[in-house]
Amino acid sequence: MTKDVREFVRLNYARAISQKKGCCGDSRGGGCCGSSGGLTIEAVTAGLYQPDEVDGPLRDAAGASFGCGNPTALADLRPGEVVLDLGCGAGLDVLLAARRVAPGGKAYGLDMTGEMLAEARANKEKSGIENVEFLKGHIEEIPLPENSVDVIISNCVINLSPAKDRALREACRVLKPGGRLAVSDIVLTRPLPAEVREDLTAWAGCIAGALLEKEYRDKLAAAGFEDIGLEVTRRYEADTMAGNISDAVRREIDGAVVSAFIRARKPAAPAKQ
Repeated sequence: MTKDVREFVRLNYARAISQKKGCCGDSRGGGCCGSSGGLTIEAVTAGLYQPDEVDGPLRDAAGASFGCGNPTALADLRPGEVVLDLGCGAGLDVLLAARRVAPGGKAYGLDMTGEMLAEARANKEKSGIENVEFLKGHIEEIPLPENSVDVIISNCVINLSPAKDRALREACRVLKPGGRLAVSDIVLTRPLPAEVREDLTAWAGCIAGALLEKEYRDKLAAAGFEDIGLEVTRRYEADTMAGNISDAVRREIDGAVVSAFIRARKPAAPAKQ
C-alpha cells in the first residue's frame, strides 16, 4: 500500500496546485487536506497566520498553504540556524522560517511534487528572500547529510507518510546533536473505523494516516528522540468533515481528529572526556 498511498497523495497535490485551487481551497475537490474525505478549509486553515506574516510577496504562498498549524511561530527559530521543512508545498513555512533565521541561517524545503516545488521557487523569487533552497525528494529519504540541520519543521505532512517510522528516523538522522523537531500535524484521540483507515481519499485528506497520540510519542522515541511533547491546538467536530464520509462514520469519528504541535529533541552529543 505504501506506493499506492504516496502516488495518490502526489497526484492529488499536483492537481490541486496546478489548478490553483489549493488542497484546502475547494471542498469539492479530491484528495488533499481540507477536501474530499478530509477536513474543511475553514476548520483547518483559519487563523493560523497573522496578517503581517503573509501579506505582500507571501500572499500567493499563503493562498496555497494546506497546513493545520503554524510551526514557524512555535518552533522558537533563531538567527544563524539551519531549518528543514518536510513537505514544504508552495513554500510558505520555508520562507517564514528563512526570515526568522536571518542573518546567517538557511531554510531548506523538501517536497516530492514537482508542481509544488515550481510554485515554491516562484514564490521565493517574488519574496526576494535568498537564504532558501528547495529540494525534491521524499521525507523517508531526506537528501541531506546527517547532523546537518538545527531544526525540522513540518505542517500537516507526516500523517500523509505511509512509512512514518522511516520518516522519523530520517528526521533524527539529519538533525545535529541537540537539534529540535517542531511540527504541526493531525493526531487522533481514538482509533478510526477500518473503512476510513483503508480509504486512499481519507489518507490524502489527512485523516486515515493520522496517528494516536501514544503512537506518535512511541514512534518518536523509537526513532531516537527525547523530550517529546504534544500539545493539541485545534479540535475538529463531525460537521467539519468534508466529502465522501457517511453520516454514520461522521458520527463515529466526531471529536477523534485534532491538530497538534509536536516537539522533540535529538540527544546531545556526549561530553568529551
